[in-house]
Amino acid sequence: MKSYRKELWFNAPARMAFINITHEVEACLRESGVREGLVLINAMHITASVFINDDESGLHHDYKEWLERLAPHEPIRSYRHNDTGEDNADAHMKRQVMGREVVVAITDGQLDFGPWEQIFYGEFDGRRNKRVLVKVIGD
Repeated sequence: MKSYRKELWFNAPARMAFINITHEVEACLRESGVREGLVLINAMHITASVFINDDESGLHHDYKEWLERLAPHEPIRSYRHNDTGEDNADAHMKRQVMGREVVVAITDGQLDFGPWEQIFYGEFDGRRNKRVLVKVIGD
């Protein structure tokens, strides 16, 4: 069995952003040489997410609006976490909703997706370097 590990780094210029990382994950899969197995993709920061959905701008807009209604950034003082000097309690909550990681099957050297599925990095406290782990395991 083969094992491959790579970190992808991102620095989103906005506080909240969704970045399609499907091509980067596919490149990792090619580098790994794995033809049958699994790939784990996870955000390595507690204010970021990895999820699978459609790459459609209206949906991304709707996600941003929905997440902001669920856990609004302002007023900052409404969160106890922010009493520590942080201003990102909302980002922790948004990450909890969107999830930490995804696992995708690998079949015949390809990501085994359903229709329209793409992999996204979700950023909820941007403007600094953050990373995503890609771990490929299989034969």
